[in-house]
Amino acid sequence: MALMFPRLARNFVKNGYFPTDEPTLERSLAALAPANGSMCILDPCAGEGVAIAEAAHALGRGQVQAFAVEYDAERARHARQLVDRCIHGDLMDTLISRQSFGLLFLNPPYGDLSKDANGNVGYQGQGRARLEKLFYQKALPLLLYGGVLIYIVPHYVLDAELVGWLTRHFAELRIYRAVETQFKQVVIFGRRVRQRDQATDSVKATRALLLQIGQGDVEAEELPVEWPFLPYTVPASPAEPEHFYRVTMEPEQFAEEVGRLQGLWPTLDTHLGAAQQSLRPPARALSHWHLALALAAGAISGVVKSKTGRVLVVKGDTHKEKALQTEYTERDDGSVAETRILTDRFVPVIRAWDMTPGSPTCGEVLTIR
Repeated sequence: MALMFPRLARNFVKNGYFPTDEPTLERSLAALAPANGSMCILDPCAGEGVAIAEAAHALGRGQVQAFAVEYDAERARHARQLVDRCIHGDLMDTLISRQSFGLLFLNPPYGDLSKDANGNVGYQGQGRARLEKLFYQKALPLLLYGGVLIYIVPHYVLDAELVGWLTRHFAELRIYRAVETQFKQVVIFGRRVRQRDQATDSVKATRALLLQIGQGDVEAEELPVEWPFLPYTVPASPAEPEHFYRVTMEPEQFAEEVGRLQGLWPTLDTHLGAAQQSLRPPARALSHWHLALALAAGAISGVVKSKTGRVLVVKGDTHKEKALQTEYTERDDGSVAETRILTDRFVPVIRAWDMTPGSPTCGEVLTIR
């Protein structure tokens, strides 16, 4: 099987990103066979999108929906030309429907996880915190039961914890050395099953082999040119993913939406331009309690003109004071008990700027209590 797309991926090699080499990709896809029906496949670390696009063509492009997630903006733009749907963002910042994909092609970033300001790494596990394991944890629930995993990682990542996950979650596990040996990669194939017992002889043997390869005691066989076993059939997906989007808005999408909607400016008059209705005078004089509420609510403020022509710019406020009351009672033994009662009292205060022409206090700030 020849690859469909000329490899332009080397133009994107930067910031520690290295795509799957062509021979490894070609031989890995030879192990797959399509099901009867529409299939959904996913690459959560898609790079420029070539690997998942090649998988779609290998399975039959007309019956495959290819999905991708890519962190780098330039590579994501390239991937969108090759796949059906691509999210520009971090897989950890996405919402994707669980058990939606028949094939998970996972070649994650490599390296140790760094801690945040709180000392957390975002990794749920007891072993060494690695990016390969974090992406495995996030991507595994997206795969259908019966779905196929192609997992490409450095062999030394296979510690007891990761091997335990693989043997617990997958059947028909096979491991091979990648054709390109620069990054010491292995290619792991498996079919997802419901959590199973690891005590059977076959599972123990698979687990032992993976651990030996991870420790460097045994070298995996090179990925064969011709797949020697029955191919892994990628199952049909019952429906397209209901959810497939980034949780936070992409910067380009945000700029586009701001330009399209223009924020609140088109409806500025609707929200802020309506003329304020004049306040009607109360039916009777306000009590101190009502006055305090009106002041606290800001209803008493602005320019006030009296019938005599006095002009004040007023601003109301209210503060709370404690009123002390002392009571004395005589006990049966003749002693005197003193009881102090503190009562909250709201004190309304109005500050007025006298703007009355010709007034002796014109320009002064007056306090009205």
